[in-house]
Amino acid sequence: MRKLEIINKVSSKTGIDKSDVQETLEATLITIKESLVEGESVFIRGFGTFSNKKRAKKIARNISTNTAIILEAHFVPHFKPSKIFVDLVKKNNQIA
Repeated sequence: MRKLEIINKVSSKTGIDKSDVQETLEATLITIKESLVEGESVFIRGFGTFSNKKRAKKIARNISTNTAIILEAHFVPHFKPSKIFVDLVKKNNQIA
C-alpha cells in the first residue's frame, strides 16, 4: 500500500477531504522523522515504537574491489510493533 492509497482509504472512511488527510499524514510523518533525528523515541499505543538503534563499528568488505572498509558506529531508524499489533497480524495471516 502506498501513501496515496492510505490517504484515499482514510478519506473514504472518515469523510474528511483528501487534501486535509494528506496534510495531516505528512505532518505526522515529519514529526516522527524530526523526533528520531533529535534522538527521541515515538510510542504509539497499540501500534508500536519508532526509535534509533545503534550499530557498532565494524569492518566490511567491498567485494567488487576486494578491499576492507571501516564502518563507524552509527544510528539507524528502527520500528518495533506492539504485541497487540503482532498478535493481530499473526492471527489474520495463518498458514493453512
